[in-house]
Amino acid sequence: MSKYKVEPIELAHLKTVPLATRGGKVRVEDFATPYAKGSGLGGWLESLPKILAGESFRAVVDALVKARDASKPIIWGMGGHVIKCGLAPVLIDLMERGYATAFAMNGSAAIHDFEIALAGHTSEDVEAVLPDGTFGATEETGREMNQAMICGVRDEIGAGEALGRVLVKTPHASRSLLASAYRRATPVTVHVAIGTDTPHTHPAADPAAIGSATHHDFRLFCSLLAGLHEGGAYINVGSAVVLPEVFLKAVSAVRNLGHPLANFTTVNLDFLQHYRPRVNVVERPHAKSGGRGYAITGHHELMLPLLAAALIERGE
Repeated sequence: MSKYKVEPIELAHLKTVPLATRGGKVRVEDFATPYAKGSGLGGWLESLPKILAGESFRAVVDALVKARDASKPIIWGMGGHVIKCGLAPVLIDLMERGYATAFAMNGSAAIHDFEIALAGHTSEDVEAVLPDGTFGATEETGREMNQAMICGVRDEIGAGEALGRVLVKTPHASRSLLASAYRRATPVTVHVAIGTDTPHTHPAADPAAIGSATHHDFRLFCSLLAGLHEGGAYINVGSAVVLPEVFLKAVSAVRNLGHPLANFTTVNLDFLQHYRPRVNVVERPHAKSGGRGYAITGHHELMLPLLAAALIERGE
């Protein structure tokens, strides 16, 4: 005998509905099909289930193909991990095929790309050098990046263009997104927060030049976003804080200045779906303005080449 005063509810008279009447959001015609040997990436793409991420991935491919075919902007924003994973050649190829019309980088992405162009390697062992304070104290990176910013401000160009300009003659320029974009006159904007990047501690750092160069790029980024109206696309890859915040402020500024920014596509690609990319990139920009946002979760070194291959197969 239970000591509780409350009795379990009686379910004998609960009303039920037929399965046929109820229906379901998942149907057999939406199921995946086994991959057929020799069908290639196009066949693999069609074999995905028309459910959740499978449908979203196909929708992203379709949106980017449509944007390219309509000569609408396709802007890629990226954090440092994208460059550290060795994905610059993939992005350069997409640029040459028309699937990337502009790039936005946080400071980390720019640093790694800069070091790759100079030396063919990047990404120091932080745990090994942090104890003695030599983390971030690389001479060439700090000296050359700061000098590029100073010269860029003098010549009235932004951080991305200034960095690309000095990298075109470096030993590994062909592997540098900054250098390759500069050669093709493809806009690159670099968005830094003072103190977040190692060159800011270098003796050559000029805070006024850094701020002026990155503010120039913010205004350029706003101009690029204005072109997304009716069919463009913005893809955020691996930036969890800086670029989602920059993107949202730029969207608001563009609309405030009278540009009708609506009916475009946004995508967040990352191995974790963080708060700011979800709300600032995938959700908020489409409130009362149409368009669609997608979140695709996976490792950059797998998902970005996979997306690029799908675009090449679908769009050629």
